Amino acid sequence: MHGPKVDASHYTYRVTWSAEDDEYVATCLEFPSISWLAESRSDAIDGLERLVAETVEDMVSSGEAVPQPLAERKFSGTFNVRIGEHLHRDLAMHAAEEHMSLNQYVVKKLAST
Repeated sequence: MHGPKVDASHYTYRVTWSAEDDEYVATCLEFPSISWLAESRSDAIDGLERLVAETVEDMVSSGEAVPQPLAERKFSGTFNVRIGEHLHRDLAMHAAEEHMSLNQYVVKKLAST
């Protein structure tokens, strides 16, 4: 993405405990190749957010496309899934047993996961 400045705080962050490193590790969904280790959760997230901001600046200055934050993406509510014919038939049968369309049945199943 080129153009408007991206706010690094808008990206999707997660902090988990790393028993292996004996520290917290922060990761960013939109930048899976980078992480930040720190003794506290807040230091881990702060460090990673600074690193992401620097990474975005570097990408912009070198003309690379910058990932759009997941929270700012628009979703249509439609996606196609290719499945085997046996699974398709089984899903259609389950949907019919519940007096639902196949689409309604699959949405119900996905929502319950």
